[in-house]
Amino acid sequence: MSKQNLGRYGIFSIGLRTEDPTRTGELAEAAAELEELGFGAIWLGGSTGVHHAVPLVEATARITVATGIQSIWQHEAADTAVRFAELEAAHPGRFLLGLGVSHAKLADQYRRPYSAMVAYLDALDTAGVPADRRVLAALGPKMLRLSRDRAAGSHPYLVTPEHTAEARELLGEGPLLAPELTVILESDPARARSLARAHLSFYLGLPNYTDNFLRLGFTDSDLTDGGSDRLIDAVYAWGSDDRVRSRVDEFHAAGADHVALQIIDDRAGDVLPRGEWGRLAEVMGVVG
Repeated sequence: MSKQNLGRYGIFSIGLRTEDPTRTGELAEAAAELEELGFGAIWLGGSTGVHHAVPLVEATARITVATGIQSIWQHEAADTAVRFAELEAAHPGRFLLGLGVSHAKLADQYRRPYSAMVAYLDALDTAGVPADRRVLAALGPKMLRLSRDRAAGSHPYLVTPEHTAEARELLGEGPLLAPELTVILESDPARARSLARAHLSFYLGLPNYTDNFLRLGFTDSDLTDGGSDRLIDAVYAWGSDDRVRSRVDEFHAAGADHVALQIIDDRAGDVLPRGEWGRLAEVMGVVG
């Protein structure tokens, strides 16, 4: 999976993943629209599987569709390899397998996550899934090095430009670095931060993320009451079009090859922000 295939910008969306067959047409149409807008990749947010990517790949011609992220506890490596091979045979080069170890609070099987990921990658190797067609949700140094050595690179979630710079140093120049960045198209500081805190509240209960924030120099006080303004402003891109574009540029300047942009607002997660995606394409100068 070349960096050129992904381009500089992608869209990260939980709403583009569904188990509801009545939404298939809506999602296919939205995927085709993102391709037409000029985004290089669609990242299927939440705990996704290869099967979630299939209808979006089928509805488009060139955009990369990636899992962001498939939990290794929810999908056996052997089954994943079979599904990968089937999708690859039908649509060569269109799918990127994003893998993660999830969180202890979300997976009863959660034990020795690093060793479990190594074993999972071993099984994928044996089954013939190429290392350059998978990325890892790496936050800490050990998992970042594993994403360098056993995958195409890393797709970290809920990070800062400072984390991106540290990740690039660990990865070196070659591997892919494709962080997610949540965007709030709202210029009122109080409303923007309120939306960010509503989104962040779930993640502040997950040690993988809070430990990473502490490694980045935030303190326990930054993690209370929904997150300090300092934390919110570091992790989220909000404000005017110029401010949002500047924040995205900071990630590229820090070493990101590709930034997966997630739009949030006060609507339900399965409501696709298609108008906002179009606005974001204009803000970032994406050309279809």
